[in-house]
Amino acid sequence: MVISLNSQNSPSSQHSLSSLELFCGTGGLALGLHQAGFEPIALIDWDKNCCDNLLANIARGYGGLSNWNVIQTDARMVNYSDFESDVKFLSGGPPCQPFSLGGKHRANRDARDMFPEAVRAVRELKPIGFIFENVKGLLRPSFSPYFRYILLQLTHPELASKSEMEWRGHLKLLEDYNASKHHSGLEYDVVFRLVNAADYGIPQMRYRLIIVGFRKDLNANWSFPQASHFKEALDYAKFGDGSYWEEHKVAKKDRPCAIRKSFDFPYAKQRWRTVRDALSGLGEPQKGVNFGFVNHEYRSGARPYAGHCGSLLDEPSKTIKAGVHGVPGGENMIVLDDGALRYYTVRESARIQTFPDDYHFYSSWSKCMRQIGNAVPVRLSAIIGKSIMEKLKYKIGSS
Repeated sequence: MVISLNSQNSPSSQHSLSSLELFCGTGGLALGLHQAGFEPIALIDWDKNCCDNLLANIARGYGGLSNWNVIQTDARMVNYSDFESDVKFLSGGPPCQPFSLGGKHRANRDARDMFPEAVRAVRELKPIGFIFENVKGLLRPSFSPYFRYILLQLTHPELASKSEMEWRGHLKLLEDYNASKHHSGLEYDVVFRLVNAADYGIPQMRYRLIIVGFRKDLNANWSFPQASHFKEALDYAKFGDGSYWEEHKVAKKDRPCAIRKSFDFPYAKQRWRTVRDALSGLGEPQKGVNFGFVNHEYRSGARPYAGHCGSLLDEPSKTIKAGVHGVPGGENMIVLDDGALRYYTVRESARIQTFPDDYHFYSSWSKCMRQIGNAVPVRLSAIIGKSIMEKLKYKIGSS
């Protein structure tokens, strides 16, 4: 059955640009793009917990989401004809498990590979631009031909595969067409980059592959925002002038041994943000005490195991992960000042992923952590989204 979607919603502001998001999860990418000025006509995901969480935040009046149309369905069942003239921008995070370093690495042989649906959406909606994100595992050498195939499909979405054509044959057809000088029809300038969220002020070492496309007739000439936060600046704040410890009121006796050395770095630049930065003001969770913060409940049972020993307070967090077969506990633990280990609370994980404190999560700890672990950091989405929006407004306004 093909789902026909109701397109009655429209951008709530004349300064917004209408969008549609596939594979929206619990809303990290959408929230950041919304801050950048994109207004989704619809958000689509097959996962009931994610959709219910978005709907619950909308129902309780979370800011600016009242017009969001959240639809739980399989992307393969969506009919885009209702939206063809309404959607200006397309976004989404196709399921990453087929390419994840922690997954089974089945790529196109995995039924969860939804990049064909992302390409179909581009082909049928013809947006002026799009953004898709995925894990860095997609850049592994073993996936290189298939990644090139994804990029060429997004570049020439109208050159669709015939039903009997195997993907390698379609790749050859796309390569030949791309190498020719006679292109016609819908075409996109597509760029990609592996970004580390820590370089943009997110308190987490999280590498994500971001793919951005602009319709070729716009001549957008867009490039990714430059890094704004630096490891060297954090090192200096800890071991050069000690300003990091002063900021957090850490007594000298409790600081690691400070080794003063020469720092060949422009220290005026912003430093990486740490776990301690992210959790500031939350209070140490205890059984039955959450200090007035929603989703800040203590969870016992954390144990380290080989290769998974928790995140240090004074470094960016390890990647918050969802896991293929449940949440890997060692990745979602924190090492406290006294060396004790415990799990992150849901609120702490949300802060590390830069979700606002008034954005709530409504399921069990494991399901909430899965939602958060699969999300795009809100701040990272907003930074890239604002750069895209600036370019689109300029190009649309000058055309």
